[in-house]
Amino acid sequence: MLEKLEMFVALANERHFGRAAATCGVTQPSLSSAIRALERELGVQLVWRGARFRGLTPEGQRVLDWARRITGDARSLRLEMRAAREGLSGNLRLGAIPTALPMVVRLTEPFTARHPNVRVAILSRSSEEILGEIEAATLDAGITYLDNEPLGRVAAVPLYREAYRLLVPAGHPAAARSEVSWAEIAALPLCLLTPDMQNRRILNQAMAAEGAEAAPRIETNSVIALVSHVVAGRWASIVPVKTAELFAADPRLAAVPVRRGGDHLVGLVAAWREPHTPVTEALLAEARRIAEV
Repeated sequence: MLEKLEMFVALANERHFGRAAATCGVTQPSLSSAIRALERELGVQLVWRGARFRGLTPEGQRVLDWARRITGDARSLRLEMRAAREGLSGNLRLGAIPTALPMVVRLTEPFTARHPNVRVAILSRSSEEILGEIEAATLDAGITYLDNEPLGRVAAVPLYREAYRLLVPAGHPAAARSEVSWAEIAALPLCLLTPDMQNRRILNQAMAAEGAEAAPRIETNSVIALVSHVVAGRWASIVPVKTAELFAADPRLAAVPVRRGGDHLVGLVAAWREPHTPVTEALLAEARRIAEV
């Protein structure tokens, strides 16, 4: 049954029979046959069928919760036994909100030095995508905000507090200021992250607290795109302190502290489960070692 459950989870994640079959390394007819066999074993219909995938039935959604737990436990067991035989190895899929990408190296550098046989894939994701993909087991862990919006049931390790800087061209009138207010920032020609990003929602809340509202003419899900527009000379943006430090050496840019900027806790999250896979547990341990808070 385990193999059938793994195919069912793949179908739920991909929402397409062909892609799910490719993920599992089988043909589409084989995957469809396995799903039907699982339905017969459980005595319920799991998938709404038509010319294409139409979603899971209510029973299918309940089975999916169990299937993810069972396949996750089986994966943990296999990895733990391999680690006992060969030492820690394998692949780690780490999601990170765009504003946290500049600091990911502070975690992955010591982690990969300590565990040279683990390969790490770092993927830029929104906070909502990180939580969804951890639940779907397509990410092993993520770096996201811990204290601004509900996280649900996850294991979390605080890493640092995110404060903000106004990023402007070096010749901008605000560049010589010791600090600026959120209301002043809202009046500037801004480029900001897109509204689906939690960072943007945090900035909107900070401006609203001062009776202001941002009306950016450029929105992007890339911090690099933000910085490149500021360098062009017409735009201003708001970036975390760690991002500002990353570009501080560029003489074309100036970073100005934000008055009463507030801060938000950023940390590592992983699925709430015991035990974690050996690789995920090692990453959580490394996060505790490097934590700044």
